[in-house]
Amino acid sequence: MGAPRLTTGPVRTDPASTELLYGNPLAGPADVSGWVAEGPLRQGSTGSALELSGALDDQEFGDHAHWTFWCPVEFPDGIRISWEFLPLAEPGLAMLFFSATGHGGQDLFSAGLARRTGFYPQYHSGDIDALHVSYFRHKYESERAFRTCNLRKSAGFELVAQGADPLPPAEDARDFYRMELVKDGPRVAFSINGLPLFEWTDSSDRVLGGGYLGFRQMAPLRAAYRNLTVEKL
Repeated sequence: MGAPRLTTGPVRTDPASTELLYGNPLAGPADVSGWVAEGPLRQGSTGSALELSGALDDQEFGDHAHWTFWCPVEFPDGIRISWEFLPLAEPGLAMLFFSATGHGGQDLFSAGLARRTGFYPQYHSGDIDALHVSYFRHKYESERAFRTCNLRKSAGFELVAQGADPLPPAEDARDFYRMELVKDGPRVAFSINGLPLFEWTDSSDRVLGGGYLGFRQMAPLRAAYRNLTVEKL
């Protein structure tokens, strides 16, 4: 899959941040040449940011028009993930998968797992375990009428936490929004521009640990991303 492009970038100096594990400016397709696309993904650039969208018409292809885009680095538990996000054209939905692994300790990209094509049930009820936060839920009228950020645990599609979504419609967005997610053992916390939106502690006997992270969008959303960092807590 090739080595990811790394950058030392600005690193937080607060006591909770001790080590930069991964940094990627996401300035354009060249910065994600080693990433793994599942589904009909279109890549481009807007300014100094990576623009991502679907390559198929969702009216024609339905739920098979969506995609997932994996960073090819496996991360440990106890991390802070940060990235910047800007919606460009709606409708659609954006989410982040993290702590993603194959069932039974298999690597996420093991040949022993079923082939994934971007079809959502393959991710929430297939042969992978993961957490995912959907933070821009503007695909359907009901989502736009009452906007929330949802945290789900899979396999099983279990809704485990929910918070209000402060992101505006694409037409009202004026700059990038800083997303921050902390995964530390059973604890997951999510914020946008420093505003805490939810915090959840997994009290089950199946606490997910380290794994892979990946972006996902539902067509026809167009969105821009930049400045992805993963820090060890």
